[in-house]
Amino acid sequence: MDTVIFDLDGTLLDTLEDLTDSVNYVMEKFGFPVHSIEEVRAFLGNGAPTLLERSIPQGVDNPAYEASLAAFKAHYAEHCEDKTAPYDGVPEMLAALKEQGYRLAVVSNKFDGAVKKLCKKYFGEVITVAIGESAEVRRKPAPDTVYRALRELGSDASRAVYVGDSEVDIRTAKNASLPCISVTWGFRTEEKLRSEGACEERLIRTPQALVPLLSLLREEG
Repeated sequence: MDTVIFDLDGTLLDTLEDLTDSVNYVMEKFGFPVHSIEEVRAFLGNGAPTLLERSIPQGVDNPAYEASLAAFKAHYAEHCEDKTAPYDGVPEMLAALKEQGYRLAVVSNKFDGAVKKLCKKYFGEVITVAIGESAEVRRKPAPDTVYRALRELGSDASRAVYVGDSEVDIRTAKNASLPCISVTWGFRTEEKLRSEGACEERLIRTPQALVPLLSLLREEG
């Protein structure tokens, strides 16, 4: 095992407040009811189109859907760094993995420009491949972004593991035939992760726990 592919939101970065602010900017702009941070948390995981579908009344059937989605993307592109930060321990964990020779990538359902911008700002050269939503690849849980990341890293699925915080990530890993490690500090509860098939041996509650778990998996593999 020499490759780790990470989800971004809820796994490496706490983006919830900035996402909530951009959602509610759109809600106020179009005269829709605003949402609490916990409501937005529940809406996340499947990319901006689904986030807006879940946020506005009548979803995609609302005549303002396309305009609201465009407004969200524009606002978030300008404000995605306002309150976002890595979770405690994440930079140190990534540095440790890099030092041990792991190849590291991020795949996300966030639009590609924001993914690359945030990864460059917070992780620099530690994360060498960052792939987000675009017209060229299907969103997770389709395995397309994972496969692209593996190609760009020059790695192979047989030597990779996937790390994420949601049911979408568990399904993505399964669809890509990768083992999945689920983190409990993100956007979903531990109970939700367990209900989606996460097992105790591959649940981690702190970023620091990932390094020894990967070493164990290496030995087992």
